[in-house]
Amino acid sequence: MQRTALTPYAHLPRAHDNLHVLTSTVDVFGAAHWLLGEHAPQPGGDVPPFDALVVSVHPGGSVELTELSAVRARWPRLDRLPDGGFVVAASRARRYEDSNQVQVFDALGRETSSFSVGDAIEHLLVDEAGHIWVGHFDENPAGIRRWSATGRLIWTSDDAHIPGLFDCYALNVSGTAAWACPYPDFPLVEIRPDRIDRPVRVWENRVRGATAVAVRGDRVAFYGGYRDEQDRLAHGELTETSVEPTDVGLLTLPDGSVLGRRRVVGRGSRIYVQAEPFTEWGVFDLSS
Repeated sequence: MQRTALTPYAHLPRAHDNLHVLTSTVDVFGAAHWLLGEHAPQPGGDVPPFDALVVSVHPGGSVELTELSAVRARWPRLDRLPDGGFVVAASRARRYEDSNQVQVFDALGRETSSFSVGDAIEHLLVDEAGHIWVGHFDENPAGIRRWSATGRLIWTSDDAHIPGLFDCYALNVSGTAAWACPYPDFPLVEIRPDRIDRPVRVWENRVRGATAVAVRGDRVAFYGGYRDEQDRLAHGELTETSVEPTDVGLLTLPDGSVLGRRRVVGRGSRIYVQAEPFTEWGVFDLSS
């Protein structure tokens, strides 16, 4: 089976090794961000607000630091807004007041608004227009929704006729569009809410359990799967109604070793992967 190695993409500067990585992501413009705190998250009890540091590594290697005041999320999701601010969300909403689940910070790290998007956040990704896409796992039937940065619901999958959608396994946001691969049928779904004609397209797909997807033209790649297929990289081509498989291989770390625990982000033709201890991002690019 063919093995494809990730290409090194971005790493957390060593000057911040004394802090704990709370979460990390790669934004729609290609910058990598780490949310760091003095203490690792601990189970049980409510979390008092704490100050956190976002370390951003931009394409080209320049580093930017942003201090966020009074972060409330224990198990956070993070992304950057086009205006330089940040969105931090608690993936579980049960211990938080509804209005406090999502915090929006300006470029100086000051909270400007807060709102709720619902429990069980699997993916939170900001698009180029500053809209927040949220994909939920199976403890919340909301599916996929798109919000404004002020908490206004802009689009919902409720009436989109997406098969199943009990759990948003994979979500890719690039430009102002999204691609998804939801459980249990795992169709490939293209979502373009701003397109009047056919805003949602669905392709049948035989690849099961992928946690990330990349798309370029009529080519697609699915990463992940169940049990011994968690490192699977499956390629396919789009026809009018289905994804036709073309090749299956394995995705590895740059040195060829297996990934272990990992974090993934899909952006257009790219799948970014971060393995434990979550200080480095690698990338697979379908266009390469």
